[in-house]
Amino acid sequence: ALVLGCQTLDPEVPLAGVVLNRTGGARHESVLRESIEGICGIPVLGAIPKLDEEVFPERHLGLVPPQESDKIEDALARVEEVVEKHLDVDRILEVARAAAPLEIPGDRPQIHLNSPAQVAPGSAPRIGVFRDSAFQFYYPENLEALTRAGGEIVEISPLEEEVLPPVDALYLGGGFPETLAPQLSGNGPFLASVREAAGQDLPIYAECGGAVYLGEKLHYDGQTFSMAGVLPVEFGFQARPRGHGYTVLETVEENPFFEVGVNLRGHEFHYTYLLTPGTETLDFAFKVHRGYGFGSQRDGLKKGSVLASYTHIHALGTVEWAPSLLRAAARFRLSQSKNGALA
Repeated sequence: ALVLGCQTLDPEVPLAGVVLNRTGGARHESVLRESIEGICGIPVLGAIPKLDEEVFPERHLGLVPPQESDKIEDALARVEEVVEKHLDVDRILEVARAAAPLEIPGDRPQIHLNSPAQVAPGSAPRIGVFRDSAFQFYYPENLEALTRAGGEIVEISPLEEEVLPPVDALYLGGGFPETLAPQLSGNGPFLASVREAAGQDLPIYAECGGAVYLGEKLHYDGQTFSMAGVLPVEFGFQARPRGHGYTVLETVEENPFFEVGVNLRGHEFHYTYLLTPGTETLDFAFKVHRGYGFGSQRDGLKKGSVLASYTHIHALGTVEWAPSLLRAAARFRLSQSKNGALA
């Protein structure tokens, strides 16, 4: 019934095969195979039985990131064993290779993920990306879009590095800064270097966990942790999601990255929330038409060259994002070179 429902809901989607999950035994699998292949007319390409062990532990309606686990190699080895035993990998690969290229519908600009960067690596603006066990929520297409737009990605660990390396812009993605708040807060020299860079108008784009990192403090599990202090706000944490689902934002104020009038579509999923009272004095770039954001129909907290949002966007859905970030980085590099020449 589920497979037939998926076929009926959107008949233009060419379902080419089914993988069964959590089957209850040989008889259960046999009944499902006969029903799907006989009624729906598509092949069953494997059946994974119910597993006794918890291969990947869960957190916040998702999984604990592999960067936080010291058992990831054992887990992957177990998954490989299950896949080889229960799935027809050759047929799955055959189906995948037969799929037609994806196209972006409508009148959006066509983006080709394989197109090369237009700027030589030596002269490309350097885009710093926070990436370690505290920050790991990035769409691969977003990083690819920055490279296609002419940028050079520089991965940075706010947990391990002592100071911010030379970059022309920062992209702070989501993650779980609350679970590693003691380590992040304890790296005082790095926090100070981020704060100093923001004071020098380094363009910084932050999403969700990245926005929390830029605040003054994070209150979590009965403790208070100092963060970068770039934004004049404090964040709290609650047991249930404060924002969860798709978002629709309208750019209503000038900011470093989006023109007024640009609409953004994305998603949010956060347990943190704005704790600072008197937020009417803060500047927000976005009006929230769908979602929660920072509350009171506002998102996109901005200060100087910094823009911090609870919404995660995808570079193929918001095609303005990557070129805008690169333009901001190029402007910053130019301003720094002029200041250096004057000095």
